[in-house]
Amino acid sequence: MCWSATADLVAGAGVAAVGVACVALVRSGRDLPLAALPLLLGAHQIVESVVWSSGGGSGPATVAWAVIALPLLAVWVPAGVLCAAPPPARTRLIVLLAVGVATAALLTHGLATGPVTAEVRGHTVGYTIALSHPVAPVAGYLLATVGSLLLSGDRRLVVLGILAAVGASICWTLWRLEFISTWCAFAALCSLVLLGWVRTRPRASSPPSRHPAAEHREHAKGD
Repeated sequence: MCWSATADLVAGAGVAAVGVACVALVRSGRDLPLAALPLLLGAHQIVESVVWSSGGGSGPATVAWAVIALPLLAVWVPAGVLCAAPPPARTRLIVLLAVGVATAALLTHGLATGPVTAEVRGHTVGYTIALSHPVAPVAGYLLATVGSLLLSGDRRLVVLGILAAVGASICWTLWRLEFISTWCAFAALCSLVLLGWVRTRPRASSPPSRHPAAEHREHAKGD
């Protein structure tokens, strides 16, 4: 979220461009879901520019914003981290993915059964979603997303998790005060960290090539 429709549109296009670069630099298919995260974040901001332009309300752009922000990211982030993580970390990350799936189910139920509305409040947009017990899904959301990064076993992703925890706290505080929304700057910073992560990732290991002479010897033994 940014502080105006124009800011959201410009920031969203910039973050999406970083996402294109991330995807283009991917060396292993296992890294693709996490590398594509900036594309999703960029699209999310562009969707919110439509919410700004429509003055809030409960239209399709508001619902699309909520679907991306809540159930989709609750699953996308832990799933992407699980795909990219080294084998020793995968057992604990499967648990966090399960938490993300359960959280996404609760959030999806809230989106499906209650109204989703947006209200422009100065330099911020406030969203209202029907959740009877919000503590559980909020805790599950943070555990699945930030927790999976912190427990990824990858140094750069751990740094991203720390950045996500600190940055989200600052952005949330400013947003709650209705002072200004800075989530777009936070998304841009995280996207640049992911770009650096992609650039340092190793290529997918391929089976060792066999020397023609060795294959010839095997054929000779078979004969």
